[in-house]
Amino acid sequence: MSRYKVLLFYKYVNVEDPQGIVNEHLHWCLTNEIKGRVFFAREGVNGTVSGTLDNIKNYKTHLTSYFEFSDIWFKEDDADEHAFKKMHVRLKNEIVHGDLEDVSIEHSGKRLSPEALLKFYEQKKDFVIVDARNWYESKIGKFKNAIVPPMKNFREWKKVTEEDLKDYKDKTIVTYCTGGIRCEKASAYLVENEFKDVYQLDGGIFNFIKKYPDTYWEGGMFVFDERRVVNPNTKPELQHIASCYYCGKPTSYYINCHNVDCDKIIVSCHECKIENEYCCSDECRVSVKKRKIFHG
Repeated sequence: MSRYKVLLFYKYVNVEDPQGIVNEHLHWCLTNEIKGRVFFAREGVNGTVSGTLDNIKNYKTHLTSYFEFSDIWFKEDDADEHAFKKMHVRLKNEIVHGDLEDVSIEHSGKRLSPEALLKFYEQKKDFVIVDARNWYESKIGKFKNAIVPPMKNFREWKKVTEEDLKDYKDKTIVTYCTGGIRCEKASAYLVENEFKDVYQLDGGIFNFIKKYPDTYWEGGMFVFDERRVVNPNTKPELQHIASCYYCGKPTSYYINCHNVDCDKIIVSCHECKIENEYCCSDECRVSVKKRKIFHG
């Protein structure tokens, strides 16, 4: 049995005093050995944290003691150790930065359960499924037949809507992201721009792959913690959709080039990342700006 848990959570809700919560929350987490990242804003909370089983249980009790977050949905995953090295609690203008502060969350797309999405695929429904994540997330994993816009970050969603999706206004569209937070805002923006039939995958990829691995999710799921990737599938043909930058072997792992001046994101198998000293080229390997590699 795993000794640690990782929580993924968010909620769009009006928060009266987010700065006050930030100060109190950080102190509580440090005192109770919780690590991760939590962002508070007037529009809600967005976080992912890790801790021992007992500490995570206490964390859920603590966060839900705030009336704004009393019914928050915690998505849980097992871990062998802390998934983070530090604890960060920040005050933000948006709980996920997308330049969508003027979008009303009340306009978000209809919630589509994992069961319903499975039926969409199995019944061969005419629908368009769209990834609302960054390009490097979709490179290692995506839903079957998904549109994966080459977004550097979520701030490009308006551009994606206007350019990549403009011909689908009369189609059934399903948006998805890791846990639901981005596709909730993304789907609202589509609705406000006269897309006719818009859904958001309820609970995101995380919720789907917990219930239906080895079906219509292909590859690994990128996570924003030290694990980097979660691999839900056991069928070999569904485990990897990306190839190692160095040797071409199928893999779902990625690294940042350790030359600070480069920092290029590359997909790499574990053997090649070590052989190439976590660098993308010979030039980066000999750079004086190369980050140190810590083993242990």
